[in-house]
Amino acid sequence: MTRALRTALLATAVLALGAAPAAFADELYQWKDANGVTHYSQTPPAQGKYQARSIYHREQAIDAGTPTAAPVESSQCTTARKNIELLQSGSRLQMDSDGDGKADRDLSDNEREKQLQIAQTVARVNCSSAAAKAP
Repeated sequence: MTRALRTALLATAVLALGAAPAAFADELYQWKDANGVTHYSQTPPAQGKYQARSIYHREQAIDAGTPTAAPVESSQCTTARKNIELLQSGSRLQMDSDGDGKADRDLSDNEREKQLQIAQTVARVNCSSAAAKAP
């Protein structure tokens, strides 16, 4: 996975943690692996310490200048949709596993699936129902 994609996914997950009523929250789990890489998942790790995180649903922004304006897609939704599309494309994705700013290995199928789950969760939280279903 490229550093930019990894940063975008992590930034999107963090931004999705904004304040809102708890009734609209989805749970994510955060932990660091032995290499110090932070992970987010819908399920906790099999072993080790982790933190439960809540992602709160946000209301869609509306263009106040138009009385019948359609909801404006949030930047978190746009990023999540692009990440979903990229992760589902089958394209070769690389990641920076040692934190030096350079991609040094390919993203495994398991890592791709985990990142896809995160992107889909972010889309569910930040996109309208039609946008969240988009590839």
